[in-house]
Amino acid sequence: MEQQKPADLAESVYDVLIVGAGPAGIQAAIHAARRKTRTLLLGRIESSALYPAHVENYACVDGVKSGRELLETGLAQAVRFGAEHVREDLLKISQRDDGFFVVETESGSKPLCRALILAMGTAKTKLGVPGESEFSGRGVSYCVDCDANFFRGATVMVVGNHSAAVDGALTLLDYASKVYLAATELKVSDELLRRLKGSGVELLAGRKVKEICGNETGVQQVVLDSGEAVKADGVFIELGAKGALQLAAQIGVQMDMELFKYIEVNRRQETNISGVYAAGDITGPPYQMAKAVGEGCVAGMEAAQFVRRQQR
Repeated sequence: MEQQKPADLAESVYDVLIVGAGPAGIQAAIHAARRKTRTLLLGRIESSALYPAHVENYACVDGVKSGRELLETGLAQAVRFGAEHVREDLLKISQRDDGFFVVETESGSKPLCRALILAMGTAKTKLGVPGESEFSGRGVSYCVDCDANFFRGATVMVVGNHSAAVDGALTLLDYASKVYLAATELKVSDELLRRLKGSGVELLAGRKVKEICGNETGVQQVVLDSGEAVKADGVFIELGAKGALQLAAQIGVQMDMELFKYIEVNRRQETNISGVYAAGDITGPPYQMAKAVGEGCVAGMEAAQFVRRQQR
């Protein structure tokens, strides 16, 4: 499927920008685009939890359908209705004094938007290695944007293959004295890879974390599958794209007070920040396509109406 080239995003202004190409994001794009708003959908359908799944409990779908087929069909619908789609992750969000949101993609483009819909789902961020749970909060972190300041002058390791890991490692250069990035296989844009290679981050390519070790004071070292033990005061586990916690923290979006994992929304899918909406797994369970599509529908319509009110 044709997609807009990332370079075309640099100076673009959108009415509605949607982060996440799963069922919630695609449905939001369909409804926003049908209301004649300039709509951009960011993300890769293969990153959706639905992509490898099979569906047989969704109304009006006969028999068993593959998640991939459903997502490809939905994405084609969104594009047919006028939405633009770019297969890139979102790294940063900020808001200007005039109310426009500025988003930075992994290629370095910074399009603007009037309304923002967060629909990137929830990521399974656990590595599942010995020492990970034991040192969680005592050297093991899942959010560079949240915890980087606690590691000033320290030696840290970031673990991950995607944009969140590379961007996290680059961010940590402003805080830590030494930054490692352990990656089995990097899967990022050429621009992000160029920035990494030109930085002071030491890439441990093809390495997998086997164990995180330490004592009562916290993390001390990371053991790799090669048998090498790397000294580290902190380990940042950044798997996949930027998640709800990292992106929400950048613009003050309120998370649930119990788990600090999901974005709080009302029945209109509005967050506490005017012009920012959320839909799908990112708003909490149940993790069902039916819920994601319903919330995406509401978010897309409400975001389009918000833009119209702003333009009056």
